[in-house]
Amino acid sequence: MAAPTTGRYEFDADARLAQTVAHGPRYAPLTLDEVSPEGQEQVDAIRAAFSIPESRPFPDVSLITLRHPGMFKGQMVLGIELAAKGTIPARERELAILRLALLARAPFEWCEHVDIGKAFGVTREEIERVIDGSDAPGWTEHESAVLRAVEELLADHCIADATWEVLAKTYDEKQMLEFPMLVGSYLMTALQQNSLKIQPKAGFDYR
Repeated sequence: MAAPTTGRYEFDADARLAQTVAHGPRYAPLTLDEVSPEGQEQVDAIRAAFSIPESRPFPDVSLITLRHPGMFKGQMVLGIELAAKGTIPARERELAILRLALLARAPFEWCEHVDIGKAFGVTREEIERVIDGSDAPGWTEHESAVLRAVEELLADHCIADATWEVLAKTYDEKQMLEFPMLVGSYLMTALQQNSLKIQPKAGFDYR
């Protein structure tokens, strides 16, 4: 069994940025006029699911992955189910995604979910504590187990019995079924975004 990283995760951030961001993205975003009819259906579905007004520009990351509209559709069906319709509380979902993004050394995903996390009540102090991992003082037993489950899934592809038991004190059956899929989905997204060298917004803070 691979030991999970439960403390502060140290790595060369500059080297990772050079690998996953510099000279990117590897494909240019489509314009909305270039999106296929199949892709436009997904654009409309996402705007509806997340209440995104027509006046707001569609994200470059989506306009890049819409080059493969069938794959994008599959990603968005799962993404909408986990985020817009998910049973895990949004704040806890964002804590899990932030820990995942850090361990995956995923600059774009980390940057995006710092902002999304703040919108769902994650504080700057808690973001710092996510960097310090599940062992950091200050988490509740349940919050620590949320982070620990992410750490175990990435290290050993399985949530340990002790962590499962703590989560199951609070989460119901649907939430327990959902949690590994949430982590797997956002890991898949990190792999894609890192490899495509998706550009984080200017002025982001990446550890």
